[in-house]
Amino acid sequence: MIKFTKMQGTGNDYLIIDSRKRSVPNLKKLAVSISNRHYGVGSDGILILLNSKTADYRMRIFNPDGSEAEMCGNGIRSFAKYLYDNRIINKKQVDIETAAGIKKLVLNVTNKKVRSVVVNMGAPILQRERIPMIGKPGMVINEALRLDDGTTFDITSLSMGNPHLVVFVEDIDRFPVEKYGPLLENHPLFPNRTNVEFVKVISRKEVSQRTWERGTGETLSCGTGASAVTAACILNKITDRKILIHLRGGDLKTEWREDDNNIYLTGPAVEVFRGEWPE
Repeated sequence: MIKFTKMQGTGNDYLIIDSRKRSVPNLKKLAVSISNRHYGVGSDGILILLNSKTADYRMRIFNPDGSEAEMCGNGIRSFAKYLYDNRIINKKQVDIETAAGIKKLVLNVTNKKVRSVVVNMGAPILQRERIPMIGKPGMVINEALRLDDGTTFDITSLSMGNPHLVVFVEDIDRFPVEKYGPLLENHPLFPNRTNVEFVKVISRKEVSQRTWERGTGETLSCGTGASAVTAACILNKITDRKILIHLRGGDLKTEWREDDNNIYLTGPAVEVFRGEWPE
């Protein structure tokens, strides 16, 4: 049996599997079956705990379609809480190795339990060729993108270790995310596909966000997406550098600091339940 712990951060739920001592075969197949919300446990993906030679521990992420993701802002907060609450680590600052590099986290602890986590998400990658996105080198800020059905969106694209496309909309609640999310995710300009954020600006300090995650579909929250939204808002000069982001699963706080050019993400992490899955 494969033991797992289900965690969630602002509604973005993941199954954490400790694979330090016992490897789990065929992780892609496992992610597809166990993440299914009707026939499996149900999740936005699985997080695999591994030892690391360069950080405290290593995290691998697999989406419900079996694809491997580079980074997950909500997932890594849950991952850090799991490490601390299960006494795998006993410090409040932790380095986690991901496919997007080593991420530094600070744990806010009350009564020996992690209540929230601050993640240094790193500096946004703004060069088109590094997102990656096809086209002439340079930044993609408020650029027109036309779909096959004739719809045109003004997009801002960047990478937070994984690709993101941000679109600003007027009515975020009624916007057809389920229609345009997959069209933008799979647009031929993005060779590795892309995550898509739809954003309503409320004020200089506050926005609302809906996310269509690559390989997952619409999720209640997305940490790398919130970081990408923060960068997009500032690049388009429509918010301050420190903002509150409302997502369907809860609120996240972000800040793009000028002193180190890194984006910091703060939010909760919660254990839901534990269980076993047949191999």
